[in-house]
Amino acid sequence: MLSINHLTKTYPGGKRAVDDLSLTVEPGEILGFIGHNGAGKTTTLRCVAGIMEFDAGEVLIDGKSIEKQPVEAKRKMAFLPDNPDIYEFMTGIAYLNFIADIYGLSKAQREERIGKYGQAFELTGSLGSRVGSYSHGMKQKLALISAFIREPALLILDEPFVGLDPAAAFTMKQFLKELCEQGGSVFFSTHVLEVAEKLCDRIAIIRGGRLIEIGRTEDVVGNSDLESVFLELAKEGAGE
Repeated sequence: MLSINHLTKTYPGGKRAVDDLSLTVEPGEILGFIGHNGAGKTTTLRCVAGIMEFDAGEVLIDGKSIEKQPVEAKRKMAFLPDNPDIYEFMTGIAYLNFIADIYGLSKAQREERIGKYGQAFELTGSLGSRVGSYSHGMKQKLALISAFIREPALLILDEPFVGLDPAAAFTMKQFLKELCEQGGSVFFSTHVLEVAEKLCDRIAIIRGGRLIEIGRTEDVVGNSDLESVFLELAKEGAGE
């Protein structure tokens, strides 16, 4: 579903944020992307989503190049940054209908899906209010609903658990699993290692822009736990 081949991104001044990174996310799979602050996670996700140019490499979403076929590739995916920028002058329902219009959802589709996800995230009663009146957690829920109603083949999330209460986090995890059961894929970054260990089929660890570990979660963790593995790899990196 997602193929990243030799992705490289260097910022002005010479800082290489992503260094020759290659990985894949298969249909039906949840891949957790782990790394310390500044490791290159967000830069990678933004390049994959097509909102940041990169210097070298290739990103394919369901076989579509994010550089050469950006519209076709973006129709296959949904991307949520760590701080979603939502039009605050709109009401919640107007924003969801705006997204539904962009992705060509029928009246029946949008009504069914907005009803389903709005109720699950306990946001239905607030959809008539302006987004500017929402708390951070409510905005996060609205952004998640806007992604799920598209039923994307690939869902890319940057720190999706930030700002969510435990009930909403549980609901999101259930819908991520449901998306994968239907053949979709999830690629997300997180600092919540305990959740990543329980939720992800595979784990990828990045350090200094380079991929240093990738594999099935149980193989990466071994007889330890993900937090211990991550801290040990970070310690090794500090000594380089």
